[in-house]
Amino acid sequence: MSEYFWDGRNRKNPSSVALRYDGSQAPIVVATGSGEIADAIKAKAEESGVPVVEDPRLAQLLSQVPLGEEIPAELYRAVAEVLVFVMQMEMALQSRA
Repeated sequence: MSEYFWDGRNRKNPSSVALRYDGSQAPIVVATGSGEIADAIKAKAEESGVPVVEDPRLAQLLSQVPLGEEIPAELYRAVAEVLVFVMQMEMALQSRA
């Protein structure tokens, strides 16, 4: 099971979102927040080695999904593209170690 953190904090969108994905179902929203809560979620992600992706628009859309719910089908492609990129980067880093 993997977790991913979307950092969408900027002036227009202060939200951040954490997803959990185990490959057997759609990713699930496990944390959302803005301001200090977003800072705490991001700090926990970094402390835990969870990849952090900066994508304000996607974070804003994902922040509308209720906690514990799967992401909606209309976001599958956008999230999948990011997850594939992150997984490829993780594999590349592991092969260098």
